[in-house]
Amino acid sequence: MKTKIISTPIQNEDLEKLEIGDIVYLDGYLITARDDVHQRLIKQHKELPVDLAGMAIFHAGPIMQELEGQKGKYKVISIGPTTSMRMEKYEKDFISQTGVKVIIGKGGMGESTVKGCQKHKAIHTVFPGGCAVLAANCVEYVERVEWLDLGMPEAMWVMRVKEFGPLIVSIDTKGQNLFEINKGEFNIKKDSVLEEICQHVDYLD
Repeated sequence: MKTKIISTPIQNEDLEKLEIGDIVYLDGYLITARDDVHQRLIKQHKELPVDLAGMAIFHAGPIMQELEGQKGKYKVISIGPTTSMRMEKYEKDFISQTGVKVIIGKGGMGESTVKGCQKHKAIHTVFPGGCAVLAANCVEYVERVEWLDLGMPEAMWVMRVKEFGPLIVSIDTKGQNLFEINKGEFNIKKDSVLEEICQHVDYLD
């Protein structure tokens, strides 16, 4: 397991030596992009207002507060990850069309995203759940917001971050998927463990 700091714009060589289970911290730009942003690009064919090539996106719905007396200027109150699997049906095409290099979210993603990451040299990473305030503290400032008509959680928030993490690599550029590997190992052990438990536990019909 390795620990690495990567900075935007992210290059292929920044990611190619990373493997599932490695820990990454991000410096530079981080842009929120969840359900509605994916749908607008892939399903509605709308051009994104932010260039994501070489960037990192966060599957997240932040809580922002407008700064007093500074219209259009915001600070982050809380920004926790949302379930990445919700974006699974769009993510492969999203990677292909945008050139995004790092995807951050909660939980794993599926085979389609694995193929997208492998083909286009991108990674999916997991930010620990329950650490939304910690994540907010890694945000240096909010540069701007796009598509605020979608509402605060679904808008594209363009943020500058410093050592944003820890981010656990769950899909790497080689096609490895940490969550699927862990599921396989669990299933191998499950039957024998259940058999042992059933020897000591009874229940009423």
